[in-house]
Amino acid sequence: MNDSLILASASPQRARLLEQLGLAFTAIPADIDETPREGEAPEALAERLARTKAEALSAAYPAARILGSDTVVAYGDEAFGKPRDLADAQRMLAALGGTTHRVITGVALFSGGVTETRTVVSEVALDVLDEAAIAAYWATGEPQGAAGAYAIQGHAGQFISHLSGSFSAVMGLPVYETATLLRATGLDPLALAGNERRSA
Repeated sequence: MNDSLILASASPQRARLLEQLGLAFTAIPADIDETPREGEAPEALAERLARTKAEALSAAYPAARILGSDTVVAYGDEAFGKPRDLADAQRMLAALGGTTHRVITGVALFSGGVTETRTVVSEVALDVLDEAAIAAYWATGEPQGAAGAYAIQGHAGQFISHLSGSFSAVMGLPVYETATLLRATGLDPLALAGNERRSA
């Protein structure tokens, strides 16, 4: 995998967003401990986990570009990760409902022995959901793998009244920042797309 691009994630949403850039890549999930550190700010947590994911695969693929990303939903200083079960999802959505909260996505790119990171903070306003609505939403299967127990690109979009920031970052991978990091290493998604069109 010399000079290849690896997405250190099993997220289908992140894969789809990266595919939009027209890049060939391999998805290899990074198995890391995502437990927050005591007193760690949500912004620092998202950045650290993104960096850790990218660097976790660097020993096995030192010549590759490795992209890591992580999303944390936060209200105040409290960070909301992926729900463990329905009760945990109910706790999260009850806490976030009726608020404008932060969705923080860190993205990191390992290339040539160096890791560069970016952090994107968006604000999302979520409606108040009662227990029946939360249970029905849980039954869709969508909240299980989503930070804050909701996925804006799916059924939860009907509960989002406002978003300020990056829609792709809230989905899990900030496309603008990702493209910027890749271009800095000599991989220009737009130039590749142009080359493919000329050769077609």
